[in-house]
Order: sequence, then structure tokens, then C-alpha cells
Amino acid sequence: MLRELFRKAHPRYSSLPVLGPGLDGYAEWLRRQGYGRNLVRRHVRSARRADVALRRRGCRSLRDITREALSSCLPKHARDDPNLASTLRLLERYLDAEKVLPVPRPDQKQSLLTEYGTYLETVRGLVSPTIAQHLRTSRQMLDHLHCEVDPARLGELTRNDIEIFVRVSGEHLGRRSLQNVVAQLRSFLRFLSGRGQVTAGLEDQIDTPRVYRGERLPRSLPWRIVQEFLRSIDRTKRLGLRDYAIFLLMATYGLRASEVVALKLDDIEWRAGRILVPQPKTAQRLVLPLTDGVGQALVDYLRRARPTLPYREVFLRGRAPAGLLRPTAVTEAFQAWARRSGLTIPFQGPHCLRHSYAVHLLRQGVPLKTIGDLLGHRCAESTCVYIRLAVEDLRDVALCLPAEAETSAAAQRVRP
Repeated sequence: MLRELFRKAHPRYSSLPVLGPGLDGYAEWLRRQGYGRNLVRRHVRSARRADVALRRRGCRSLRDITREALSSCLPKHARDDPNLASTLRLLERYLDAEKVLPVPRPDQKQSLLTEYGTYLETVRGLVSPTIAQHLRTSRQMLDHLHCEVDPARLGELTRNDIEIFVRVSGEHLGRRSLQNVVAQLRSFLRFLSGRGQVTAGLEDQIDTPRVYRGERLPRSLPWRIVQEFLRSIDRTKRLGLRDYAIFLLMATYGLRASEVVALKLDDIEWRAGRILVPQPKTAQRLVLPLTDGVGQALVDYLRRARPTLPYREVFLRGRAPAGLLRPTAVTEAFQAWARRSGLTIPFQGPHCLRHSYAVHLLRQGVPLKTIGDLLGHRCAESTCVYIRLAVEDLRDVALCLPAEAETSAAAQRVRP
């Protein structure tokens, strides 16, 4: 591979004391990950500087490289030297894949989080996305306490420690998000209390932000804006074909980003004309009809833009590294196309398409129960969140004011 990339200068890289013997495999691995020729060349060139940095830290061969050595070679800020930072991270992934780096032994903190995740799944019955949120908050709490330095710190946990953590977390979170953090923290403290690792009752001493039902304005767009947004996506490009199919699915069925990225090829039943939508949030499947427009968008993407990778998921990454798409990537794609469209879209995430879909159905006269079924809701209260404050629709059902009441109201207005 090095000979193909550097016809004359390949000995310069293959003779590197530490990384040289592995650079040919590294370059081939980058190519399999979907990196283009120019990017592979750039990362191989950066490996020369990585080799120098590793030698300064006592590494003499590939077998001497440790995670700590790679981490110590990273620049203080990735933006100071982005090429070296990305090369070192990719090197760690490659050496992990080749089983060169020693498998890290789970420390006490990681063992505790693993047990907590098992508890959330087997005892509380939570689904994977929710468990990930709980574990993230729990890990942040343990990091805040520096438990890896002082394992006994957890047993000395006080109400003041918890208040400081909640205050620090609240500096970059809204009230609703902070309310979720507090709920997750209470769950973790109850788990620790049951194991006798913290004082019982600490979870009841945390105050939570007050959030009022219906206080937030609806996040729906006019249906005309939704249609113009879809038309603005450039379908002459591979990413445009993928993103158009994604957002058309969300606008046609009101799907969540997590549901779109979890959709697999086997979930599309072409002959039966339906889609079986996995719902990670509820661990249920939603059966929906496959419309002609959505079917054609999916066919265009699958034939012309989907990478040929051994994954069953429908939507895959369009840029290196190759692999599965994540909900955050859908959000980033929505923001990019919203900026390019020039439309007035005040929302930062694609979830507004789900809200717009619900309001659009309401204005078409679809019953509330049917809207909830299409959105995959278990109760009508969840559906009402999507269609609250539909002022224009409420005006259509307003009752006429009786004549005597109107006269009385007018008299009060002119009374000095």
C-alpha cells in the first residue's frame, strides 16, 4: 500500500523505527474505513511526527506503544495540530483492531458503571438509549468526585457534594435538561444506597428545577416550509440522496432521528408495501404503509448513494470513517441543509419535522388518537405536547359571543 501511495518515498515511511513495520497495514486499514487517497497520504505523513513523539517517550517498537504513550503525544488542544491529533486517534483505533495495544483492565469506576447498567436493563427494564443517558450522568458524577484517585470518596458523599455537582451541571443546561440529570442522579444514588455504598436518603435531598406543563412553545413549522425544505436538498449528490430520504421519512411518518438510523433493510417489506419502524425509545415496532414517494427516495439512495458495506442498516455514513449513522449526524445534516435552504427555520434539530407532521395531521382533521398511534405514543397526553397552542385551529372552533354579553363588555370598555 505504501508503494502505491508513495512510489519513490515509501522507504522513508516503512523504515520508521517505531511505526514503520505497521504503516502499510495502517494505510490499508484507513482505505477500508472509507478514507480517500489524499487523506490516507496525509495521515501517513503525520505518522512520521507521531513516530518521533513516541520515541521521545521511550517506545522502540510497535509492541512498546501504550494508550498512555499515545495520549501523552496528543497536542494540548486538538485545534493546535489537528493533523497530528487525528492521526494519533486513528492509530489507537488501528492498533486496537490489530490487538497490539493491551486490553485495559476495568477499574473500580468502570466495574461499578457496568453493574449499574446491568441493573437498569434487568431490574428497571430500560432501553439502551435511556441506559446510555443514565450512565453518562453517573460517570460525570464519579469524575466530579475524583473517585479514581480516592475510591473511598464515594462513601463520604454528602448533600453538599451533590448540590455542587448539580450547580456545575446547570451552568450549561436548561431547566428541562437539568431536571433529567437530577432524575438520573436520584436513580444512581438509590442504586448505591441499596448496595450500602452511600448514605441512605440522599436521593430525596436533591431539589429539581420546576418545569411547567405546556410552558414551551410548539416546535412545528408551517407545512409549506417543510415541503420547501425537502425540495431544497440537492439530490444530485450522494449525501443529498441520503439526507432527502431521511428527512422525507421524518416528514411523512413523523419518525424520530433514532428510529431512522435504526431502520434496517429487512424492515422494508417492498412486496407488502409497508415499513416496520423500530422504536428504541419504547422497544416496540410501528407498522406503517410504504408510500410511493418514500419508496422511490429509498430506491434512489440504495442504488446510487449507499456505500457497499457489510451492514444491514439502511442509512450509513457518507464520509470517512465508514460505518453506521448516529442520531447526532442527522441533526448536523438538518442544520447544514437548513442553512443552505435560506428558509426561516428557527429550530436546531430535525425533531421539529415530527411536530410539524402532528400539526399537519390535526389540520387535516385526523383524530387525536390516530395521530398518537402514528407517532407511536401510548397515551394521549404525549400527543398533546406536539399540538399544543395550535391557535389558528382553535379560532375555527371558537363560539360566538352572545349579544347581551358583547354589549356588557363594550360598556365596560368605555366606562371611565
